[in-house]
Amino acid sequence: MCVYTGFVSIDCGLPENVVGYVDNGTELRYVSDMGFIDTGTNHNLSAEYIKPSIGKIWHTVRSFAGGSVGARSCYTVRSLVSGLKYLIRAGFIYGNYDGLNRLPVFDLHIGVNYWQTINISVAGVMAEIITVVPGDSIQVCLVNTGSGTPFISSLDVRPLENKFYPHADESQGLVLVSRTNFGASDTTFVRYPEDKFDRIWSPWSNSTIWSVISTTEKVQKSATNGNDTFEPPLPVMQTAITPINSSSPIDFTWDAQASTTNNPNPGYVWMLYFAELQPTGVRQFDISLNGKPWLMNGSCTPNNLSTTILYSTKPVYASNQYNISLDATVNSTLPPIINAAEIYSVIPTTSIATTTQEGKLCTECMWIVD
Repeated sequence: MCVYTGFVSIDCGLPENVVGYVDNGTELRYVSDMGFIDTGTNHNLSAEYIKPSIGKIWHTVRSFAGGSVGARSCYTVRSLVSGLKYLIRAGFIYGNYDGLNRLPVFDLHIGVNYWQTINISVAGVMAEIITVVPGDSIQVCLVNTGSGTPFISSLDVRPLENKFYPHADESQGLVLVSRTNFGASDTTFVRYPEDKFDRIWSPWSNSTIWSVISTTEKVQKSATNGNDTFEPPLPVMQTAITPINSSSPIDFTWDAQASTTNNPNPGYVWMLYFAELQPTGVRQFDISLNGKPWLMNGSCTPNNLSTTILYSTKPVYASNQYNISLDATVNSTLPPIINAAEIYSVIPTTSIATTTQEGKLCTECMWIVD
């Protein structure tokens, strides 16, 4: 069994008399949630949803029926390190556990702060936030919005060194939009122990017009001037995509979250990961955001078997949609390449309202090159 100091892994709805178990995929030990919450009821998924492909942590849920609109049902995770940065992940698979075939919608809070709205799909939902914990405990709360019974399948808490994800601090957290391993197959998820922080790197669904390239060689981590602030795992950096048509760009897009009273004008930050895996020519490309140059300090030329990380240093505020495009320069003999990317929305994590920044396209971007 692999053990990583400070990991908390909770199987929500697991009966109290079950001591716990080791997950076959991650080799991490999961425990019952009875020591973390004193309300709600345990349920099993309907039998037709329990399949060999679904891990044991998804077989049970804890639900919170009968609450009025605004009712909060909170997990309390204790024995944390005050002032430390944590990755907190909540998982939800409905699986018709109540026999109603009615997919609920409810809110998720981190302490008193809005985290995200959980709109359950048939496949389920994973919510993740990176935040600084101000005390020695943290509460994760499900909030009834009048659109069905809140429930939860799993809850994970993972400590991070404070140098990682510098955007997350005492006043704001990072809510995961996507974390993509572009060169992965449709069934590959990279997490602990390959990723020591137990991040989940999912494949890119739009894979039909790309060539996947890979290497078995080690890709060096970036550590220039101590800026080792993201540490993508080796399996992620050993694969990449390029366009099948060498003259085509690489484009990926996401929609801006609708403005709500909980998060009136969400900004976004992202990290782009590059490594040259096939040094057979000149690979150089420009990066644009919504049709405008994003990099102010030139084009990107990934180094051979060495990680280059480009990230926005401040939240970016656009209108309805974000499109990042990688286009080969006129001097390039090879098409653009990308190994992985992370995208986060930024939310306030204090009980005091913060002033929303004016929206501008990013002119401050950080390179990390080893």
